[in-house]
Amino acid sequence: MCPLNHSDSVDAVDVDRDESLAKVEIALLSVIFVSASILNGAVLFLLWRQRKQMSRMRVFVFHLCLADLVVAFFQVCPQLMWDITDRFVGPDLLCRLVKYLQLLGMFSSTYMVVVMTVDRYQAVCNPMVKFQRERTRLNVPVCVAWGISLLGSLPQVFIFSQVEVAPGVYDCWAEFIQPWGVQTYITWSTLVIFVLPVIVIVVCQVRICRAIQINLYRKARHLSSRASSVGSMSRARVKTLKMTVFIVVAYIVCWAPFFTVQLWSAWDDDAPKETVSFTILMLLASLNSCANPCIYLLFGGHLPKKLVSMLCQLWSKESMHDDTTLVSTVYMSFKNVSDSKAG
Repeated sequence: MCPLNHSDSVDAVDVDRDESLAKVEIALLSVIFVSASILNGAVLFLLWRQRKQMSRMRVFVFHLCLADLVVAFFQVCPQLMWDITDRFVGPDLLCRLVKYLQLLGMFSSTYMVVVMTVDRYQAVCNPMVKFQRERTRLNVPVCVAWGISLLGSLPQVFIFSQVEVAPGVYDCWAEFIQPWGVQTYITWSTLVIFVLPVIVIVVCQVRICRAIQINLYRKARHLSSRASSVGSMSRARVKTLKMTVFIVVAYIVCWAPFFTVQLWSAWDDDAPKETVSFTILMLLASLNSCANPCIYLLFGGHLPKKLVSMLCQLWSKESMHDDTTLVSTVYMSFKNVSDSKAG
């Protein structure tokens, strides 16, 4: 699931796994995969149907759902199958591709939150700059987020490969320069995927809060109507800001334990790597992909109702089709019986 599992070093000892712990991992990953796939797929389909009326914020949410689907299908799902089979089943090329896509999901979901937060900062603190950017059809921040993700995941291709971990036993493991290679790579991954993005996000959020505070102070001081109207914020913008804050908080809450555990396992040889709590903390990071669509539906206004309506329509069409098939089958049965009697 992660860019580096605690057993991804070729110097690790090939030991039998804890089957009870493996069952917990499989159960959690199954729930996360199904939930993330359904929630993000539903929101993505709903936004795609309304793509002609899609606002700038909905474009960010669309790509965030897309990134979360990458996490579900190319990060959680491969790890789930890996846990079921115990060993990675596939050639060397597939091993490298899976590891690349796993890190791609982490990068893309992270940096989509970053560019979304930066965009909200521009909307509040530099509205004229944002207005000029909205006149261009190309969404540059989204392209930057995907570009960083595609390039930042490349080291996985060269680090991971199919390795013989025991006589005749192969697995998808990493090769590092000993003894500092693992520590360096995990520390670098933590910096570029978590620490630096969180710093950018927090700085933007603090400045946004500061701008809102100044705006409220001006209105409280009864400045001129012109200044008050320039500083005021619409309800829609306030709602998108609240949604962004919830997405940021969910990201930090889900991923902070994961990277803490990763650093601990890399720098401390005595870390309790095989304990249930240690493993669960690493697995729960993917819950962020389930939280994001829930947050969007919570702040989506009429979108939850539209989603329920859409599902009801699909269900009613399917039910009508089944009823029609049933009636047709019953009719043909009675017709065959009557024909046989007449004969």
